[in-house]
Amino acid sequence: MVVEKFEKNLAEFTGAPFVVATDCCTHAIELCLRHDNIKKLTSTCYTYLSVPMTFLKLGIKYKLKEEHWLGEYQLHGSRIWDSARLLHPKMYRKGQLQCLSFGNGKPVDNKRGGAILCGTKKEYSVLKKMSHDGRDKKFKRWIDQTEYRLGFHYNMPYEHAEQCNRLLEEYKKRDSHLPHMVEYPDCRNINMKL
Repeated sequence: MVVEKFEKNLAEFTGAPFVVATDCCTHAIELCLRHDNIKKLTSTCYTYLSVPMTFLKLGIKYKLKEEHWLGEYQLHGSRIWDSARLLHPKMYRKGQLQCLSFGNGKPVDNKRGGAILCGTKKEYSVLKKMSHDGRDKKFKRWIDQTEYRLGFHYNMPYEHAEQCNRLLEEYKKRDSHLPHMVEYPDCRNINMKL
């Protein structure tokens, strides 16, 4: 219930109908790419290196381009946003999947954690199962569930959710929720191989 409490609190703050808490933003992005079965996209070259590494891992054809951004950027060719540096009231974009980070230096600095803002109960249900080893919440013990859809161990631990909830409450009290500029290296200059 601790994780669900944080998801509800974050949904109310961002205006998202549903939120799936994850262990990090990179895994949130991966789940969204898998959910929407993305095969090709274009992204800013100024991002954290785990983002293009995730494209490579999933076999996605991608192009990195010169695009400066503040707070968040879209993975063009998809409805997915890397919103790791943004957190403000009513930020949810209808019909989109926005991935948040609660890592070092982020608006809610919990050292680790992520989330997906999504719009429908179906999206929430599928992404939630994917993030939690394919587990169905109606089964208390995983060994009682006999049928699984492919899932991953990307769920947010209870202690992280508890800490994130406390930090979110503190963050809500701030006068400003504006993003600050962060410099990322040009990932086109990094040679990545599988």
